[in-house]
Amino acid sequence: MSDAISFRPMTAADIDTVLKIEYAAFSHPWTRGIFTDSLTSYNCWVMFEGEQQVGHGVIQIIMDETHLLNITVKAESQGRGLGLKLLEHLMQQAQAQGANDCFLEVRASNQAAYRLYERYGFNEVGRRRDYYPAVGGREDALVMVCPLFD
Repeated sequence: MSDAISFRPMTAADIDTVLKIEYAAFSHPWTRGIFTDSLTSYNCWVMFEGEQQVGHGVIQIIMDETHLLNITVKAESQGRGLGLKLLEHLMQQAQAQGANDCFLEVRASNQAAYRLYERYGFNEVGRRRDYYPAVGGREDALVMVCPLFD
């Protein structure tokens, strides 16, 4: 039996743990400054499994559109469905605030994330060339969109 999953809005006090999770998960992680700025501009959430912080997500809501800016699950907690739970929570938040669609960019090489988004209902609608910094250069982003109404 796993511990209960819970969510709450991110605060400045969460950023140290958020950064540990972020830096372990990505080759080009968000910085402290980006997260600090996000707290005042975007909807930022942390996810817990029992007492342990295991993930975080950031969405931007403008009018009736949401942009998924960051979704991260602790490296050692991946592969157990927590990413889907976090994504569902973020999309419920967006829908509750009137968003009809959610857009995101995902690295072309990030097949695990791509499959997660596809499973949720996102469809690929475009490509941004050289969007992401990558080891030895730049990497394309795949643009995906998902309708949020039932």
